[in-house]
Amino acid sequence: MMIDLSAWTPRKPPQKTAMEGRYVRLEPLSATKHAEGLFAASATADGEERFRWLGEGAPTTPDAFRQWLEKVEASADPLWFTVIDKASGVIAGRQTFMRTDTANGVTEIGNILWNPPVARKPAATEALYLFARHAFDDLGYRRFEWKCNNRNSPSKRAALRFGFTFEGVFRQHLIVKGLSRDTAWFSIIDSEWPLLRAAFEAWLDPANFDASGNQRERLEDIRDRLRG
Repeated sequence: MMIDLSAWTPRKPPQKTAMEGRYVRLEPLSATKHAEGLFAASATADGEERFRWLGEGAPTTPDAFRQWLEKVEASADPLWFTVIDKASGVIAGRQTFMRTDTANGVTEIGNILWNPPVARKPAATEALYLFARHAFDDLGYRRFEWKCNNRNSPSKRAALRFGFTFEGVFRQHLIVKGLSRDTAWFSIIDSEWPLLRAAFEAWLDPANFDASGNQRERLEDIRDRLRG
């Protein structure tokens, strides 16, 4: 299908502003404000495994980590955000907008590290939702991407659960930590977003969880129901 984009204009890049949800708060990364909490969230006993698929290794010392944070804080792309669990107030990870293409209205969520306070919980889903909402609703983007090492099965499952469409594998796409990486590509496009947004909001509603915090309806099932 050909889409007439003769009236299209370049979009603004993702904004360096806080995003507030019910379960999570995303704040632009600040080395001054977030260094201690992010180090605690990153320098864990299982750090080697948790950083296996990320571009950098697990931090070893607070001083070196702070220097790295100061460097990435100054970056516009990737644009780094700190993930804060609202229930506990604990810094629980980070994520970025990256490889943003304002001319074509495309951006990607990446560099994701979600710790136990948010991982596999409503807060993580909301952290993804807040990024997608900013891209589509606030900025008018056409495409929101998720990419990962093709060997990273948990990441690929997460992308599909969130409603991304698998598009294929770029073979020998990158060299990461001295190893060849085949990259799996996933996307959400603007025409898909209204239904996906409604599904996210229905799933994140407190009414979708029982007294023990168990979901009543899966996100995938909500999407299927909304599609009819």
